[in-house]
Amino acid sequence: MKVIIIGSDRQIFNLTSTVRQRASDYSDLIDETRIIVFAKKSLGFIANQVSPKLWIYPTNSKLKIFYIFDAIRLARKLKWQADFITCQDPFESGLTGWLIRRRQLIKLELQIHTDIGSPYFQRKSLKNKVRYFLAKFLLPKADRIRVVSQRIKNHLISNLGIAENKIYVKPIFVNVEKIKNTPITADLHKKYPQFDKIILMASRLTREKNVNLAIKAMHEIIKQKPKTGLIIVGSGSEEQKLKLKTKSYNLEASIIFEPWVSQEVLYSYYKTADLFLLTSMYEGYGMTLIEANVCECPVVSTDVGIAGEITPYVCSVTDDDCVVKKVLQIIS
Repeated sequence: MKVIIIGSDRQIFNLTSTVRQRASDYSDLIDETRIIVFAKKSLGFIANQVSPKLWIYPTNSKLKIFYIFDAIRLARKLKWQADFITCQDPFESGLTGWLIRRRQLIKLELQIHTDIGSPYFQRKSLKNKVRYFLAKFLLPKADRIRVVSQRIKNHLISNLGIAENKIYVKPIFVNVEKIKNTPITADLHKKYPQFDKIILMASRLTREKNVNLAIKAMHEIIKQKPKTGLIIVGSGSEEQKLKLKTKSYNLEASIIFEPWVSQEVLYSYYKTADLFLLTSMYEGYGMTLIEANVCECPVVSTDVGIAGEITPYVCSVTDDDCVVKKVLQIIS
């Protein structure tokens, strides 16, 4: 079988990225795979052959608004007849795949990696509202739909009327054995001996990750457990706002922001923390929940993704008091 993949994850051009490795592993199971990636020309990516069966191509667009047109043009330029096309979202990638499919008699798969049914997804921005309506248009036209959690599948069936036999659940792959066998190289309690209990977060610092909730919760938690620390690993557009929020609560001594660390170091953090906290407004899956669980780190999470399958300590997205209560139950 010959497959075209349409996506926007530019980490695939990073020679050492897990995204590139996963794509290479996937391509070994297929005759030929061509991946077209939305990317601006200014990024300097070039088309290349990753493995004997895998090729990747950046759209090299001048502006983001040309991504779809350039991807279609590139697919035509390749003059390569595929048997199957899979798109990594039911939005811009999905629209591109559908337009390509209209000119070729091939099967179309749409993937959903985020919880499009969450009201918080739709409220985040006008772009997300448009994306949701685009998904409603495209999903019935797909031959099959891959989702990463049962939560998403249920929404498609109950709210969008998608036939159940078109949907299959395939979680994001997590190398459980690798996580278990990775030795501890960074002990959080040795690194931060001032804390008796350590709460860990690993997240992009963006609005939908709702790290504000964690900061508010810490303001209450340290009243009962003053020697508790919150270590936030990650970066993103909200980082400075979150640091200012931490300062406004006088929590600089209790909340520490760390930049991204390697996956191996993060595994050590899971293994030496007392609790892992996730406060997202929505998640399609929640891979960090799986990773923390594999490391036997207790988890408190908002009710997103697969949280209900991982931990009994689940709270509503808006319930600060519940988060405080659940955290104290574990660390007391």
